[in-house]
Amino acid sequence: MLVCLPAVAGDKILRNGPSVGMAPITVRIPQAAQMLGVGRTTIYTLINSGEIEIIKIGSATVIVVDSLRAYVTRRQLGQ
Repeated sequence: MLVCLPAVAGDKILRNGPSVGMAPITVRIPQAAQMLGVGRTTIYTLINSGEIEIIKIGSATVIVVDSLRAYVTRRQLGQ
């Protein structure tokens, strides 16, 4: 399950089709692991430590993509 928001270029929303211009704001566990280049176990460790944010949608657990970006930024800055 991917939840998407329209991509914005300046003040214009890009509308080139159903998936073009759409960036996911959440991803499932396997996609998050692939994005970071780690295993699922590492993703669960990061979730349990509070390093990345999850949302429960029904029985599905999704990870907020911005929290993945924030985690990588923190790691780059050595925090």
